[in-house]
Amino acid sequence: MRAAVLKEHGEPLEIEDVDAPQVTPDGAVIELEACGICRSDWHGWQGDWDWLGIQPQSGQILGHEPAGHVVEVGENVTEVQEGDHVAVPFNIGDGTCHECRTGHSNTCENVMPLGFVEQVQGAFAEQMHVPAANHNLVKLPDGVSSTDMAGLGCRFMTAFHGLAHRADIGAGDWLAVHGCGGVGLSAVHIGNALGANVIAVDLMDDKLDKAKELGASEVVNAGEAEDVPEAVKDLAGGAANVSVDALGIATTCQNSILSLGNRGQHIQIGLTTQDEQGMVSVPTDAMVMQEIEFIGSLGMPPTRYDEIFRMVQTGKIDPSAVVSETVELDDVTSRLESMTDFETVGIPVIDKFD
Repeated sequence: MRAAVLKEHGEPLEIEDVDAPQVTPDGAVIELEACGICRSDWHGWQGDWDWLGIQPQSGQILGHEPAGHVVEVGENVTEVQEGDHVAVPFNIGDGTCHECRTGHSNTCENVMPLGFVEQVQGAFAEQMHVPAANHNLVKLPDGVSSTDMAGLGCRFMTAFHGLAHRADIGAGDWLAVHGCGGVGLSAVHIGNALGANVIAVDLMDDKLDKAKELGASEVVNAGEAEDVPEAVKDLAGGAANVSVDALGIATTCQNSILSLGNRGQHIQIGLTTQDEQGMVSVPTDAMVMQEIEFIGSLGMPPTRYDEIFRMVQTGKIDPSAVVSETVELDDVTSRLESMTDFETVGIPVIDKFD
């Protein structure tokens, strides 16, 4: 089968013919129909996250926002069968640990990040193998295409989990989103669907224009604002109630926290780069004095995907609105390269693998 294989960090992925995956007793093989190209893939391609123990090595197949059809199941798999249309979460759980058994498989004690470690080769390929298929695979309802699901991917799921499950957003609350890449635009769209007044913050006007299309009430160009947190506070008529760092650099994290008022909630979605290596200084005293919460959000338990599916079916959210383009497997490297200079707007999705 064809796959885009990492050879060296920062160098073009090589399109190769590799062995098709072999099914295990608890696993399933998926024929891929779509896979998003995510900034997390860019991080892996660059060689980031060695401090997290998930730095992809040479020979790794990246790609972690897949959807497709089941073509083979192991002898112990009972929840899906050949022909099922499925999605695969990017944070693969083992299905047996305490976190998985209590509905928190996104923070599985033995999590296997799809496409970042050798045990779970990714979805920049014609086929992929999913371990613990009974636990990890999610059947897609009618009306949700593979491309839509790839658009939902890790960015939309993480933003939804952060806003709908981890934070306490009420109708009419002010939500600031710092960074309008794929996950930031997803947060804008979801925040609007949940009834928040959304302020989008970015350096690029085209991304801010897209944020307006997706429901942002106000925008702030961070390159033009003298003081980004104060600009957000002015637009909110006081301060943001909830604020998201959707990028993962020190500036956006700090600006997000400083945009909040008393008892505000900061949601950290963006993971850091080589500049921060997982450590960012935060305004600790302000957080204490204002009782500000710092909340992390990683993925979403597959058992709660139906919440998003119901909102898609009723038209409250539209994952296709965040998909910027569909491309071929051969185009992966060029899309990753464009992320280096933050040139992508929305979410590119692979829909042709052969």
